[in-house]
Amino acid sequence: THWRNQLEEFRHFTGAILMTTNCLRPPTRKYSDRIWTAGPVGFPKIPHISSNDFSPLIEKALSLPALDSANAEALRRSGTASPKMTVGFGHEAVLGVADKVVGAIKAGALKHVFVIGGCDGTEGSRSYFTDLARSTPPDSLILTLGCGKFRLLDTDHGTIGGLPRLLDMGQCNDSYSAIVVAVKLAEALECTVHDLPLHFAVSWFEQKAVAVLLSLLHLNLKNIRIGPAVPAFLTPRVAAVLGDKFGLQGVDVDHEDDDLAKMLQGR
Repeated sequence: THWRNQLEEFRHFTGAILMTTNCLRPPTRKYSDRIWTAGPVGFPKIPHISSNDFSPLIEKALSLPALDSANAEALRRSGTASPKMTVGFGHEAVLGVADKVVGAIKAGALKHVFVIGGCDGTEGSRSYFTDLARSTPPDSLILTLGCGKFRLLDTDHGTIGGLPRLLDMGQCNDSYSAIVVAVKLAEALECTVHDLPLHFAVSWFEQKAVAVLLSLLHLNLKNIRIGPAVPAFLTPRVAAVLGDKFGLQGVDVDHEDDDLAKMLQGR
């Protein structure tokens, strides 16, 4: 589930582990002999896979026992296990049913698309994103991704047009999928991306969120909300420029209902 749960979850998971992002916490001895890194992530004394040679990890995985009932129960008792969710709504999957989404928009059944997700942390104020998602109207879709999605997955948001109203598009590295969906929907509706009924609440924690934000601004998307706190690199002068040009603003952590009302008004 969430990156901060890995010390508990990896301890009880009995298989091999591959880390491909920097959301890696210092491994404990409980699993340090069965974890690898790849790509941009690395850690001292943890073997790194290069040249796409995954044979050491595969050999280790084949030698390890299956997850037994004792470890599965320990994981359940830890409180980190999430309800069963349908995942895999990357851009290829969503665009495979784009005709349904476009049809629902044209028919007026689907009036809003919310993108709620991003990095996550431990602050209590991050419940803002959970509350915002729960308050979204039934004539809307919610696209979620990144570790922030785990704040949304324990709620049944229902369905719309035969699709789950909450679409899990993957991890933070899959943010590209949300952008592709937005661009393709705009093409299908013969409009620009910023003409779509899109609303953004991006949870900020670390540097990957910067890349996501810059991509959204490059698409000229307006009225993006970030939080729970505004990043330190957004000095008052920079924040003022981005606010004037793009409507970039911080979330109101104590009044998500006020933020939602403004979003629905296109503000």
